[in-house]
Amino acid sequence: MGASDPEVAPWARGGAAGMAGAGAGAGARGGAAAGGEARARDPPPAHRAHPRHPRPAAQPSARRMDGAPGGLGSGDSAPTTEALFVALGAGVTALSHPLLYVKLLIQVGHEPMPPTLGTNVLGRKVLYLPSFFTYAKYIVQVDGKIGLFRGLSPRLMSNALSTVTRGSMKKVFPPDEMEQVSNKDDMKTSLRKVVKETSYEMMMQCVSRMLAHPLHVISMRCMVQFVGREAKYSGVLSSIGKIFKEEGLLGFFVGLIPHLLGDVVFLWGCNLLAHFINAYLVDDSVSDSPGGLGNDQNPGSQFSQALAIRSYTKFVMGIAVSMLTYPFLLVGDLMAVNNCGLQAGLPPYSPVFKSWIHCWKYLSVQGQLFRGSSLLFRRVSSGSCFALE
Repeated sequence: MGASDPEVAPWARGGAAGMAGAGAGAGARGGAAAGGEARARDPPPAHRAHPRHPRPAAQPSARRMDGAPGGLGSGDSAPTTEALFVALGAGVTALSHPLLYVKLLIQVGHEPMPPTLGTNVLGRKVLYLPSFFTYAKYIVQVDGKIGLFRGLSPRLMSNALSTVTRGSMKKVFPPDEMEQVSNKDDMKTSLRKVVKETSYEMMMQCVSRMLAHPLHVISMRCMVQFVGREAKYSGVLSSIGKIFKEEGLLGFFVGLIPHLLGDVVFLWGCNLLAHFINAYLVDDSVSDSPGGLGNDQNPGSQFSQALAIRSYTKFVMGIAVSMLTYPFLLVGDLMAVNNCGLQAGLPPYSPVFKSWIHCWKYLSVQGQLFRGSSLLFRRVSSGSCFALE
């Protein structure tokens, strides 16, 4: 959900409004820069540079970008853009919800179907657990197709709140435009620049995570009710009342710390790795050839290869670091449903954990810190302990 770009960072993990704000700002700066380059390459005729009639071309361009209706920098279009990204985020969340639903049931150790015998790439016989598609078919058989969307409402609200929070924070605490990484020269600047950008993104991600976490807890508990066929958490408002009555205010924030730690490690690890690789391993000379820098016929191609490599580096680093931080996600989700009165959070599915550190140690001893990370080829490990119906 990757974090290779501070403006896109836990997407993954959320933050559509952050991307909306970044896109609008980048469009305005890009338009102004493009206009300046065009004027530099094609100077006006002599009769248009009369001293009594100064050239006013730059002012209309600035007005179009800053205040004209429909411009990317228009203040009137900002709420519309934010609403558009909230709607798009809701659509993606709804489409991906069955995947997250099955993943959560696997995380809590619910295996209603027995493993099947198969062979690995070496020809050895191994036991495989049901894949995502088989698991999803089982849910449809039990609850119908609508059952694949159990717990979707609080999750939509959680993601929307996170998106709006990030967008609001960008307005209240706008990023310093001088610190934006936008071209080849900026990529070779000091480490201080990357640290500042990552710190800004970390602040937005942590605040949005804390505000949206209560709805995340409700969504998790609604979904794991499938295990014991309970109906304790049926709606957002009623769930809020139950959690506050039984667990107090802290009940809304169980599992928050591992999620925050995962977000922080994800952001810093991804951004720093991408920075060092792009700054010291990517050679800009690969584009310093005919058709590159100084070519009037194809000026836009300069450093294009280096920029493409850098963009792929960020993407790959996002995937790699997200795999390494998966245990934080697993522990946070297990703590959100642990000892809450649901069968999925009680023995034999799970011990009653005293803290998230206790949960981490237990999973580590069992060799289950990456349980649920794979949804297609799920081989039974020696430390597996799952319940069969």
